[in-house]
Amino acid sequence: MIVAMATIADFWFDTLCPWAWLTSRWMVEVEQVRDVTVRWRPMSLAILNEGRDLPEDYIARIALGWGPMRVCVAAERAHGPEVLGPLYTALGTRFHPGQLPNDRANIEAAIAEAGLPAALADAIEDTSYDEAVRASHDEGMALVGQDVGTPIIRVDGAAFFGPVVTPAPLGEVAGRLWDGVLLVAQTPGFYEIKRTRDVRPSFG
Repeated sequence: MIVAMATIADFWFDTLCPWAWLTSRWMVEVEQVRDVTVRWRPMSLAILNEGRDLPEDYIARIALGWGPMRVCVAAERAHGPEVLGPLYTALGTRFHPGQLPNDRANIEAAIAEAGLPAALADAIEDTSYDEAVRASHDEGMALVGQDVGTPIIRVDGAAFFGPVVTPAPLGEVAGRLWDGVLLVAQTPGFYEIKRTRDVRPSFG
């Protein structure tokens, strides 16, 4: 008997981006209603915005994203890619719905919740992981070009930014959105659907 393999969806994220967080919660839901497995991949808003003329407070804020992304790379390197999903969930739940600061105490709590060794928190300041963050980031960006951000999804040879959605759809609504996104993403020559955001991210 031939057993069908689940579709793999690579998902590039930065833990600090609230919109990527919402899309990631949608993808977690998609895993429940479609034969899809998400493979979580690090990227970085700090790298994405290098050299851009942006407000200083925004640059400072996204620079703090290096810490949790280094922890993600360190965790993956030591314990395998399967730990990234639980770790991202634990970090993102604190940073976004929880509105907790991106500091060592909260990162340590997320590491513990994900069942990982506390020593991984030492990666926050360890720049030796930056090359791996950058390599993963560059891999994702090479698929979609330089005028988008996080999240990036790759599935069945098609890659795209987004979707940007709030709140994260649940149940079969999530599944139908997935079906539609795949339809347009896999259509040759299709590039963009967009409208102005008129609401803030909703985590409720």
